[in-house]
Amino acid sequence: MKRFQKAALCAAAVLLLDQLTKFWAIQGLVFGRSAPLIPGVFHLTLTYNKGVAFGMLAKAGDRAAIAALAALIVLAISFLRSDGRSGGRSESQLTVWAMGLILGGAVGNLIDRWRVGAVVDFLDFRVWPVFNVADSAITAGACL
Repeated sequence: MKRFQKAALCAAAVLLLDQLTKFWAIQGLVFGRSAPLIPGVFHLTLTYNKGVAFGMLAKAGDRAAIAALAALIVLAISFLRSDGRSGGRSESQLTVWAMGLILGGAVGNLIDRWRVGAVVDFLDFRVWPVFNVADSAITAGACL
């Protein structure tokens, strides 16, 4: 399997899992009401993030600009090499998987912005802002 195919497969898996869990959250949770799974530690809390990471710029009011910026980032990631330049050079396996994680997560959150006007978040550990599967994939990819 070629590196691009691996990254695309990883991105598709992240996107599918992200969108399925968000669909479930929208259908099964009540906005703003917390459902404790491990009381005080892990709750499911449906929220909508109209800003960027951790709700920053949520009051800026320009969702179209935020969505356009996210789309540009997705396009840029699609063409980047591991050394930060565009082109077709082969990346390491770790970089391929990292890019797949980031791309899948970014597309998942971008779909939310277009579909509902905000990113759907529902994983609530009480010591961190509420997040979703896409956010987790983006963070894991960035760490890789």
